[in-house]
Amino acid sequence: MADTLTALWYGEHPAAALLQPLASFYGALLTLRRRAYRSGWLRSESAGKPVVVVGNLTVGGTGKTPLTLWLALELEAQGLKVGIVSRGYGRSGSEPCRVKPGSNWRDVGDEPLILARRSGCPTVVGADRLAAARSLAARGVDVILADDGLQHLRLARDCEIVVIDGMRGFGNGRLLPAGPLREPAVQLWQADAVVVNGAPEHASLAHSLPPQGTLAMQLTPLEAERIDALGPTRPLEAFRGQPVHAVAGIGNPQRFFMALREQGLDVSEHAFADHHALTPADLAFADELPVLMTEKDAVKCAAFADARLWSVPVSAALAAADAEELLARVLAKVRAARQSGGQL
Repeated sequence: MADTLTALWYGEHPAAALLQPLASFYGALLTLRRRAYRSGWLRSESAGKPVVVVGNLTVGGTGKTPLTLWLALELEAQGLKVGIVSRGYGRSGSEPCRVKPGSNWRDVGDEPLILARRSGCPTVVGADRLAAARSLAARGVDVILADDGLQHLRLARDCEIVVIDGMRGFGNGRLLPAGPLREPAVQLWQADAVVVNGAPEHASLAHSLPPQGTLAMQLTPLEAERIDALGPTRPLEAFRGQPVHAVAGIGNPQRFFMALREQGLDVSEHAFADHHALTPADLAFADELPVLMTEKDAVKCAAFADARLWSVPVSAALAAADAEELLARVLAKVRAARQSGGQL
């Protein structure tokens, strides 16, 4: 199914035109919903603390989670106590739940577990992001980062950051289900910052980026870590000279495979659907070669990890000027929100 949708949304598939009536209907519903919030018929509600949403306009991954992590660490360095809220895609429960470093990914979701472990910030997941955010506010955080949730309008926000995958862009430029867009690209014009992950090479971005400009981000792979934690980390160049298996169950697996090849690795690709729950059978290759996978996949393999399995974390990297600009915009919004709420 994932391969079919990728071909439909990011290629020149004729079936996209057949689905356009459904996409038009979906777009009309989006317009009505936005108008309902603007008119006050539906209400966005405050979490009680400034909220910064890091989201995207398309289905699938764009680099939101690494940017959320980067922003959490930068805001903490400014002396702010940061909380993180996420839906927790695929988790078993529905009520807000605190994510701990030792949580089971099935209970809290894969990306929130990574955020909690790497940021050290209090992290709460819940289908009702407003309730989850309010639970963080009650714990005394200064600012709340919402990983995804751009379309969750019930949660009032003070700052919106939209992340775009430069490789995939907006695909065929159509709304769901004919294309990958959750919202029209013009919604970018309302964002406080637009961050492009990687070079903006996709043709759909040529005339869709907002007039206020964009900021650039790259995902940088870090040293590989044994998933069973029984050995030291290894720089990726240590895997040169032999083939390796590369496993990715993320929104854009090709980005991970390309990152490994850029480090000189001879990669055998194994792509899975986003958030796929890996099993030992998925990794039962007919050899003993190293298996390198994304951190998002690695959290699902701890129970059956062996010496073959390695996690390759990534970090968001921004040029100094873009990093300074993004942080300045976010801090300005957070400070304005705190002042208007009397939180000086």
